[in-house]
Parts: sequence; C-alpha cells; structure tokens
Amino acid sequence: MIRAVLVSAVDLAPQLQDTLLFRNNVERLTASTAAEVRRHAEQGGIDVALIDPALPGASSLVAALRQDPLTRPTAIVGLGRSAFSLSHLDLLQAGANAILPLPPGGDWDDRLMRLVHVPMRKATRLAVDLALDGGLRGGLRIAGRVLNLSIHGLLIECSEDLTVGDDLRFAFDLPSGQGRVCGTGTIVRLGRPQEYGLELTRVEGDGRAGIKRYVESGWD
Repeated sequence: MIRAVLVSAVDLAPQLQDTLLFRNNVERLTASTAAEVRRHAEQGGIDVALIDPALPGASSLVAALRQDPLTRPTAIVGLGRSAFSLSHLDLLQAGANAILPLPPGGDWDDRLMRLVHVPMRKATRLAVDLALDGGLRGGLRIAGRVLNLSIHGLLIECSEDLTVGDDLRFAFDLPSGQGRVCGTGTIVRLGRPQEYGLELTRVEGDGRAGIKRYVESGWD
C-alpha cells in the first residue's frame, strides 16, 4: 500500500484521477498545511507528498517536511502547472525531489514510482570529472567527488558554485576496475555548501548496470 498526500488548496483529483494515485493499492490523503501533513505522517508514514506550487508558502512547506526526520515523506514532489518556472525552482531548492507536470504525461506514473521506491544508494568517495554543458560557462571543467550514488542520481561535491538546472557532463571510475561511467545530468537539488544532487539524464553504454552492480555489492 502506498500512502500519498496531495497538498493543495484546491481539489487535485480531477487532474490526477487517471494516474496510479487512484489505484486500489494507494491510500490518498489531502492536506493544505505542513501541520496536516505531519499528522498524516504520524498516523502511519507517508510515501509521497505531492505539493501544489500555487499553495501559499509551498516552498517553506517543502523545507519544513524535508527537515523533519520523524515525519519526512520518502519523496517530496512538486506539481508543475506550467512550463518550468521560478516557483518550481523554489520547490527544488527547498528540497523537493522532482517536479512532475500537470496534466500528467505518458511517463508520469513511471517517474512517480521511481521516486516512491527510492533506489538503493551507496556512500562513497570517488573522484569525478565534471564539465558544464551549455550556458555562459559552457565547457568549464570542474574536479569533484561523488559522495553518494544510485542508478538514477549522484550526490557530488565540488568547489564551483552550481545552481539548480545546470547541465553537466560527468565521468568517473568505479573502484577495483569495475568500469568507467560517463554521461550527462542536471542539478536538481542543493545540499550542504558545495554539495549538489545530480539527476542522471543520460548514461553511456552499460554505465547504469555498472552502478547497480557496485551499489548492490560489498565492494568499497
């Protein structure tokens, strides 16, 4: 059973009724404040909180949920009512895992399921070569480290100031000759100073399979 809470001042059901949120194995809850979300979490935990960016104080609500280890949902998702906007950026910077569009598209359910079932991750410290892809600083090369990785994303550390939405090319070697992983990704979250969450948008060859083997193994 998935417990999902829809956080909005309006009824989101008409826009989401054809998604997996309306299957029999989903318990749907509603809220319009952080306190209401917290009460739901205390009664049985929350797998995913879907936040309407039009809700007053939406980014503050996301930050409050992200910082509360006792009631934090597995995934916090912003709902995009338009093309990417500053309100979406605010939600990501506050700690949302992703923005999913309204109305839902063909891959909406798949993306939501990946967020609800957080992939196995592994803490590590791997040297990574980064290069900004596009923009005024396009081609700028950056040395950094991978601090945490999964098949869908990396937590990276570097001395360059990056922002949500920056596209990067990356390359790093898995330990013990397990292969080199290369591809492109997008900064989707700001962590502690000079730590950034990078969503892997494209991984070359069998790079994802290599990451999966490494994460699931006991290798360091």
